[in-house]
Amino acid sequence: MAQPPLILGSTSRYRRELLARLRLPFEVVSPQVDETPMPGEAPAALALRLALAKAHAVAALHPHAVVIGADQVADLDGQAIGKPGTHERAVAQLRLMSGRVVVFQTALAVVRHDAGFAQVELAPVRVHFRTLGDEEIERYLQLEQPYDCAGSAKCETLGIALLDAIASDDPTALVGLPLIRTCRMLRAAGIDVLAR
Repeated sequence: MAQPPLILGSTSRYRRELLARLRLPFEVVSPQVDETPMPGEAPAALALRLALAKAHAVAALHPHAVVIGADQVADLDGQAIGKPGTHERAVAQLRLMSGRVVVFQTALAVVRHDAGFAQVELAPVRVHFRTLGDEEIERYLQLEQPYDCAGSAKCETLGIALLDAIASDDPTALVGLPLIRTCRMLRAAGIDVLAR
């Protein structure tokens, strides 16, 4: 029996590269979702809400497909830290996170409208930042330019040099798509990663 089509509801190149590791055919559709936090919304709740909203937005247009939505919010003592967008904001973020533990709240949603299927899970990652000096922050930002990454931390490349430790039960969650959960949730939605 043919598996349903798979869609990644994300514009993130990092998520696209991670999903490609599973060697499944998929297309990418940009979800049109307002990502503004609700007043008083906790970082984990924000990530879960946005991941599900992105998946539902794309699934509404493609009801026979299995749609993946994801979101990530850096959480510093309950304060949400998003993508910096600019060099100045990235410097401020890294100074703030220096010597501290930041929980990257990575949420994953899988939705299939025609089957009435929707799941959403959180894959938190505890990241211990080293104490960072201004010079190394500047060097890192000039070399990496991680302005599209939550908390300015691009751990899959030079950002790893900023860290003391990472604790997670899903090793790709910090990059933006927890593949262990993705495989499990895809199976539940009708796509077996190992079936060809």
